[in-house]
Amino acid sequence: QTLGPVEREGAIVYGPVTSTADLPEGWGDHHDGGHYRLYRRGDKALFGYVVGPKSPKNFLYPPQQTLFELRRSAEGFAPQPVAESPPPRALIGVRACELAAIAVQDRVFLEGPYQDPGYRQRREKLFVVAVNCTKPGGTCFCVSQDTGPRASRGFDLALTEFGSGDHWHYLVETGSQRGAQVLAEAGGRPATDQEISTVEASLQAARERMGRTLDNRGIKELLYRNLEHPRWAEVAERCLGCANCTLVCPTCFCSTVSDTSDLTGQSTARVRQWDSCFNRDFTYIVGGSVRRSTAARYRQWLTHKLGSWHDQFGTSGCVGCGRCITWCPVGIDITEEAGVIRQRDGEVVS
Repeated sequence: QTLGPVEREGAIVYGPVTSTADLPEGWGDHHDGGHYRLYRRGDKALFGYVVGPKSPKNFLYPPQQTLFELRRSAEGFAPQPVAESPPPRALIGVRACELAAIAVQDRVFLEGPYQDPGYRQRREKLFVVAVNCTKPGGTCFCVSQDTGPRASRGFDLALTEFGSGDHWHYLVETGSQRGAQVLAEAGGRPATDQEISTVEASLQAARERMGRTLDNRGIKELLYRNLEHPRWAEVAERCLGCANCTLVCPTCFCSTVSDTSDLTGQSTARVRQWDSCFNRDFTYIVGGSVRRSTAARYRQWLTHKLGSWHDQFGTSGCVGCGRCITWCPVGIDITEEAGVIRQRDGEVVS
């Protein structure tokens, strides 16, 4: 199954592709806080956009998954295996920040004492064609997170698109033996020194044109010592608690499970689906929710993303893709909120 960027309902999303005719030729995208719009670039670039609302998470860690089923028999209820055989997939157009997000989720689901077998199956069958970014978006800050704009690992093939008008070329790098085999079959020629220099210059220009920045110096300790900062209440006055930021985030993995049975009472299934720490019921226990206010939930999300994720997984939970800023209905900016807390370090609610 080949998936790649396609234009659908006013957005660039991953969808089935059968040829280059399916790719979003000539489309670009504007990103800002709470703002996303496609526009026509006036050329024939295939990868002239930045990122869309979907990420590889949608395919490696699907929004809904049946964990197990129970069927009634004469002897009682017996577990039924859930036959999941995900197809081998080629994912085209993966950005460097998304590769970093896949690496983060690999740590969550494949490392440590507990592993997710479904994630492992989908991950092992994934062939990744990355595309380096030469034009960052208004909410991008991958340079701050050291995750882009150039893909450095985690891909089978990596493309860099360069050219102008109707004439575009692709510098291809291999990142695996599978990638080298595909490239050998696809053909091509060695890049010239001039072509390599052109690509390097475009990538350096992208590094210098980030839409946002995030100061990560001692950020975990900064957030830990400001748990009672008044900024949490200030941002909560704007936050809708809609969970958009966690749904579009390529690393967020919070989930819940529900048990359902059929009308005859003969079978039941346990289903896992995406959830969000912004949902009040997410922390519901006997006696009520642990985080009852929007301020507490926003504090949990940002502090976990930029701080305690380091304690759990040895890395930041943020890859600088900017999706949480773009798809926040009120344009709340994670880089701005972290910056305000740094500027007003030590303030407490009076």
